[in-house]
Amino acid sequence: MAKTKGFNVLHNLIHIATEISQISTFPSLIKTQCFDLSRRITFLIPLFQHLVNDVVLVPYEALVSLQEAFLSAKDLLRFCSQSSQLYMILEREKIKCKFTDLASHFEQAINEISYDKIDISEELKEQIALVASQFRRAKEHFVPPGLELYEHLLSIYNQSCDVTAESDALRLICEKLQFVSAEDIEKESLALHKVIVDGGGYYEKSLQGLSAVLRKIDDFLFKDSENKGDDCVEKRPQVLSSGDLPPQTSELCANLCCQSPVVPEEFRCPISLELMKDPVIISTGQTYERTCIRKWLDTGHQTCPITRQIVSSPILIPNHVLYNLISNWCEANGVEPPKRLESLRLYKQTSDGSSELIDLDSLMRKLISRYIEDQRCAAGELRLLAKHNSENRKLIAEAGAIPLLTDLLFTPDAGTQEHAVTALLNLSIYEGNKERIMASDAVPGFLYVLKNGSMEARENAAATFFNLSSVDENKMIIGASGAIQALVTLFCEGSQRGKADAASALFKLCIYQGNKGRAVKAGIVPKLIEMLTEPGGEMRGEALAILAVIASHPDGKAAIGSMNAIPILAELIINGSYRNKENATSVLVYICKGDPLYLPIVASHEVINPLMELAANGSERGKRKAEQLLELLGN
Repeated sequence: MAKTKGFNVLHNLIHIATEISQISTFPSLIKTQCFDLSRRITFLIPLFQHLVNDVVLVPYEALVSLQEAFLSAKDLLRFCSQSSQLYMILEREKIKCKFTDLASHFEQAINEISYDKIDISEELKEQIALVASQFRRAKEHFVPPGLELYEHLLSIYNQSCDVTAESDALRLICEKLQFVSAEDIEKESLALHKVIVDGGGYYEKSLQGLSAVLRKIDDFLFKDSENKGDDCVEKRPQVLSSGDLPPQTSELCANLCCQSPVVPEEFRCPISLELMKDPVIISTGQTYERTCIRKWLDTGHQTCPITRQIVSSPILIPNHVLYNLISNWCEANGVEPPKRLESLRLYKQTSDGSSELIDLDSLMRKLISRYIEDQRCAAGELRLLAKHNSENRKLIAEAGAIPLLTDLLFTPDAGTQEHAVTALLNLSIYEGNKERIMASDAVPGFLYVLKNGSMEARENAAATFFNLSSVDENKMIIGASGAIQALVTLFCEGSQRGKADAASALFKLCIYQGNKGRAVKAGIVPKLIEMLTEPGGEMRGEALAILAVIASHPDGKAAIGSMNAIPILAELIINGSYRNKENATSVLVYICKGDPLYLPIVASHEVINPLMELAANGSERGKRKAEQLLELLGN
């Protein structure tokens, strides 16, 4: 019975997810958030299709919880696709709560399933874990509709602005919501009435106020069209108020005959929703038009308008990457290009101990120069600026250097490539930059350098992977990129430093279970065993540490067992350092648990006394592993 019920719920989940994917029209104000939610749900469909055959392995309660989340998501997306834009702006905080609560519900429901007990591929496990982490971020970083638009709408709604200010506010609302025709006004009016009908009269007071706003918008559009002398203006539409029936309207074509290019959402300031002329980044990492955020801060606000985080620094960093994208768009669409204002200077320590001011704007311009000499010079300067100064690392990243440096990872010029990868390595030391580097899609670039760069560049690419893999989600992304094989190659064939950097990165990456199997398939085990017996033993500790990590994977156990490694591991338990004793013991615990036939071989190497000494005097982990192996050996 339980299996049948679970089977039915899974089919319901697949059906609901398919219905959600077919909801494809959303207002521009909230389009990104709606499509993100729909996309994450679509990513879960392969899991449900697989679980149809293994439904007994999934708690029924977890499936029911997911079904509730799916139904809530479908209702929310349908609401967003059909609802009044004015209402959603006025109730922006309620909309935010709906999305964040739903993201929290999804995260909790996904985490209720024990994926290790289900026979699914590592790639599918990674995909599900990635979706869960995206929902976790979504509940913390959901951005409701434009702040300034909300403030203008509220001033009209409350009748708290003068005639001139109201006219400006109405113009802004019309532009942002693309109200240009009678059809637009009628559609919005009908959507407003749908809100009150669906709410059982609960929103009637809000509807009355918004209907008054919509009538003002209607009047503004008509008068504005008359003032411009548009020949295409016909009869005005009626705007519904409570109790009215849908009107029979003709078109209002104000501004329709001479529309301006539609500005991409990412080029608009979150405060004004206008095309940004001078985009700058504040301390929270958000980008705004300089004059808008400066006005916001100068009027006493101490928080970021989007994230509500405290703005810890008054410095406004030019967003060079976005500025260049906007400039290119303006040129292509016949729009007057933006003009920048200030520049930023960073401190560089000179050889005599004094400080030199470096113009960051100048370096950014050189990074996008068509001359390789300029690019090499700028990447080299940024490499040095980010080497020791934490504040420089932060400011360089916030200025938009990371995507530009990422592009240079593919340059055929070896010197420029070395500078770029090393600059990114230095920038990755700053915790806040890890997410920026991953967001710039830098992993393929690092992988390219790891395969094709000079030895120094390969070393630094491996070291950057090590820094980035301190974030659990990055371990999955880097592992899935093919980096494990390239790191194993460097570990086997690289310089001494290259081997050490590759070993550090592999150790960190293989903490994630899915990467352990990849490392084994890449052929790392024979090289690890070889390094345990090399004269001098420079890499012995690193090799043992990696062995101790991958030995917990079934493929790792099998590979280590097939290498006749027990005598080598036993010798390390007897004569190795405490750290090596601990790791060698850990490897033997995993091997012997996997195949008890190895126990007599281990016992024959006189490891009992060294293990008892480790159990008495080792670290907490060493004691625990020694006691486990002694218990397996019957002591």
